[in-house]
Amino acid sequence: MGDENAKKQSSVSNTGSYSLSGRVFHRIREDILSGKYLQDEELREKAIADELGVSRTPVREALRQLELEGLVTIIPNKGASVVGISEKDIQDIYEIRSLLEGLCAKWATSHITAEQLDELDENIFLSEFHLQKKHFEQVLELDNKFHDILYNASNSKMLDHVLSDFHHYVERVRKVTLGDAKRAKESIEEHKKIVEALRNRDDKKAEKLANEHIMNTIHNMDNVGLKNLL
Repeated sequence: MGDENAKKQSSVSNTGSYSLSGRVFHRIREDILSGKYLQDEELREKAIADELGVSRTPVREALRQLELEGLVTIIPNKGASVVGISEKDIQDIYEIRSLLEGLCAKWATSHITAEQLDELDENIFLSEFHLQKKHFEQVLELDNKFHDILYNASNSKMLDHVLSDFHHYVERVRKVTLGDAKRAKESIEEHKKIVEALRNRDDKKAEKLANEHIMNTIHNMDNVGLKNLL
């Protein structure tokens, strides 16, 4: 029983220096965005608190914060339920993200370090290796890391924060699209071109390529059908 409680506690202890309610918030948000909790599903405070090994107070605070983000609705005397992410939300996120990713790459050309460029090269090498082995979970993780490095290289705390949130919000969709070998290969090739532009300090080309990279994902979603990705 002690080991089980320890696992529950550790499930909300891997998000850095966040407060307890912050860690609970990120865990519940992750569960909503991953599809563990479905649209209109009731979110019971006690059940979530027991699962995470915390009291109901941080769960209640987290649900209120999630309501502000539009992921949860709270009805007085009834409780909380999942709103989730709609097809339009996904389309909006990608349209906005395409512009911001371009801006991020543009700014990164002025600030990216040799060490970060080496990290991106290694990331692409590992991505190609794992794609060849059909290790799609690792391909997704490496895609996350690629964009994390790029966001950090923009030297903008605000842009990093916004793009990281958007990137996380569409992780379910990204998991499906990058689970397709053809799209995953195309994505890695697009990453290579972005890195080349960054290395050449070509801000206009880097911006264009990063923007197109996200737009290509939108076109892929249109071909597959967004409903099939949610």
